[in-house]
Formats: sequence, C-alpha cells, structure tokens
Amino acid sequence: MKLFLAIIPFPEISAARSMAMIARLAPGEELRTGFAMQMVDEFRHSTIQMNLKKWYMENYIDPAGFDITEAAFGRCYATTIGRQFAEGFLTGDAITAANVYLQVVAETAFTNTLFVAMPSEAARNGDYALPTVFLSVQSDESRHIGNGHSLLMSLINDPDNHLLLERDLRYALWQNHAIVDAAIGTIVEYGSTNRDKNKESYVELWHRWIYEDYYRTYLLPLEKYGIKIHHDDIGAAWDRMVKKNYVHYTAQFFSVGWPVNFWRIEAQTERDFEWFEHKYPGWYAEFGNYWKWYAKLSTPGEKNILFNTETGYVYPHRCWSCMVPCLIREDFVYDEVDGQIYTYCSDICRWTHKTAFGAEYEGRPTPAMGRFSGRREWETCYDGWDLADTIKDLGFVRSDGETLVPQPHLIFDDNKMWKLDHMRGNTLGSPLQAFRKLSPEDRETAAATYRKGFTINPCN
Repeated sequence: MKLFLAIIPFPEISAARSMAMIARLAPGEELRTGFAMQMVDEFRHSTIQMNLKKWYMENYIDPAGFDITEAAFGRCYATTIGRQFAEGFLTGDAITAANVYLQVVAETAFTNTLFVAMPSEAARNGDYALPTVFLSVQSDESRHIGNGHSLLMSLINDPDNHLLLERDLRYALWQNHAIVDAAIGTIVEYGSTNRDKNKESYVELWHRWIYEDYYRTYLLPLEKYGIKIHHDDIGAAWDRMVKKNYVHYTAQFFSVGWPVNFWRIEAQTERDFEWFEHKYPGWYAEFGNYWKWYAKLSTPGEKNILFNTETGYVYPHRCWSCMVPCLIREDFVYDEVDGQIYTYCSDICRWTHKTAFGAEYEGRPTPAMGRFSGRREWETCYDGWDLADTIKDLGFVRSDGETLVPQPHLIFDDNKMWKLDHMRGNTLGSPLQAFRKLSPEDRETAAATYRKGFTINPCN
C-alpha cells in the first residue's frame, strides 16, 4: 500500500491539470463541460486517496513510509517509474498527452487493473478500506472514457490527423503497458498472501481486460475509420507478460533494491512458490533460487543482496523512455539521440524517444511534443555515492536516525531491523554512465553480453 498510494495521487493531480490543457481545444460546449467535470473528479480522487493514506498511517502497525510518500515519490528508485507515467499526462502535445495517453489508453484500457484488480486483491487480504475508496474512483472512469472517445472521434473525422493519432496510440499503449503492468502486476502478484489457485492471475486479468475488452472491442473498430492499429505491439506486450516473465523480473528488481525504497517487501515462501508454479509453469526454475537468496540475505549483517556477487544477479540498465529497467535482457537496445547514448528496454521505447518525440514526425513539424530530458535516471543521480549516504539523502531513515524505513522482511523486532551501519561501504554505480564511457566496439560487446542475461546461482 505504501508503494501504491505513493504513486496514485500524483497521476490523479496530473490528470486534473491535463484537463485544463485539453478543455480549450474541445470542439463544443458539451465536451468542454465534460472535461471540466473530469477535472473535479480527478481532484476528488486525489483527495480521498490522500485521506486513505492518512488513515493507514494512523492505524497500521508500521506507519513509517506512509508519512513521507509525497516527498519520497519522486526520489525512490522504483516510484520514479510512476512519476514517468503521471508526467505522460502533461508531456507533449495536448492531444497526445491528455486525450490519447490519458483518456483513450490509460483510463479506457488500464484503470481496471489499477482500480479493480488492486481493490479486489486488497479485499482478499482482509483490507476493505482500499476497495471502498478505489471502487468509487473507478465508477467515474466510465465518464472519462466517454470524454476521451468523443474527442477522439471528432479528430478521426479529419484524415490529416490520422498519422499523428497512430503515433500517439502506439506510444501511449506501449508506455502504459511498460509502466502499469510492471508496477501493478508486481503489487497484485507479489504483495498478496492470498494464494487461492482459482483466482485469476494478473496475466489472466490482462487478457480479459486489455486484450478482449480493450484491443478487440475498442481499438480494432478504429481501423474502419482509417486508423492503423499496430497489432504486433499487442502481441509483443502479451509475450512479454506470458513468455518473457516481465512482471516477475520487475518484482525481482523492486526487491533487490529494497534499501532505496520506502516500503517493506518480504521474501516469497514455499506456499507462494506453489501458487506461482501453478499459474506460471516454469516459474520456480527461473525465480525460486532468487527468492531463497532474498530470504537468506534478509538478516541484518548479511552482505546486502544488491552487492552480493554470490547470487549471480546482474543489475539492469534502465530504459530512458519508460524508466522501467531493461529487464527482458534479450530485447535490450541502445541508440544515439542528439549526440548522446541512451539505453532502452525495447525497440518500441527506442522509437518513442528517437522518433515519436522528435521535433518532426515523418515530415510533419511537431514542436509541441515534449522531450525526455533532464536528471531522469535514478542511478545517474547517485552514481558513486555510498549506499548509507544515499539512504540518508533520500530521507529513508526512521526517527532514531539509524533504522531504515525499508526492510526486506515484515519482522518488527528491533534486533532484526537493518540500520545505516549495515549499508556502509557499498558504492552505487550507474550502468548508463559506465556504458557511455565505453568505445563503440566495447559498447557493442557489452550489449551482446547483456542480452545473454544471467543465471541465479543455487542457494543452499
């Protein structure tokens, strides 16, 4: 909940702000009124979510983390992914950001995973406060979906808009998949203690809501109006979820960096292993040893898993486009943009940065598109820092000045809690900065090695 409720209020506020961008473009008073009412909805959503967070802070057994989520949100190495999601509502052309990215894709396709799957899983785990709030949020989304579809259909009437709409749909769908599925898939699958084998897994929900409901009934009919739909991208997203273990590699990444988060994530148990193997055949062979290592190294004084070379884990590059690490190693790509080298999780994310967000798109000037620029990559911000100093700078230390807010377990005995002194002597590094320093030949060799992946060593 600390992770989820840290992320969500910011996208809600960003959505409210984006309505001011798009309302002035509305082709009629009816739509303008709809966008104004949507702005009110988004403010309400953010307010009730912040109040829910306050309720958790006042009642949860370990409130540390809830009290700093708004400050921690843009600094934590995992929630910066959520920041990229929310800023997508405001970055670029108003139609690209507010209509296509937010309304047509995020709200129409992915709010079921955000605001139905999450509350359902919370209820299964005995939390009925979160469903009370978020099912109220989801009830507003049908109006927002209608707003987006109405504006989209008015734009489709002009064939001159088709090229840019196709670009926007491709970018928005892939970014939403990359970010939302990484975060929410991990929370739903790995944050639950309910292991009912009859409940739907995240990919089963995805197939029902994204593939059947959204792709087949919403996107495909747009083709009759002359809009090209990139069917291969839907297939690629599905393959990443099912064949390439995207969510499971994300959970691995979120947990391996636990000291620089502001929540607690515990190891998976034998009961969890059984459920994952039932839902994702072959999961145990790929991830079982990792979670055994994670459990073994969760005791204070053990070599932190982030720096423990015995495990076999190799820290990933981060995608400059979606900000999710390049977790599916075989799909890793890099390219040069404006004289600088960048790394990407997929060729579509490379296309997004280099082509979709360029100053010109297929001969058409697009000066209103934003730029993926600035200090966006977490690892670069703390390149060369000692881990203990990093945690202090992040503000992820409890009131005693020693105990960390994040912990790799849910044990509340002070003797089992990690302190700053356990973290000293470990230096963080930026894979991107190191990659940029290589010669072109060495860079290609390093990329080829990276694409081969890694193997977690057996944990005895």
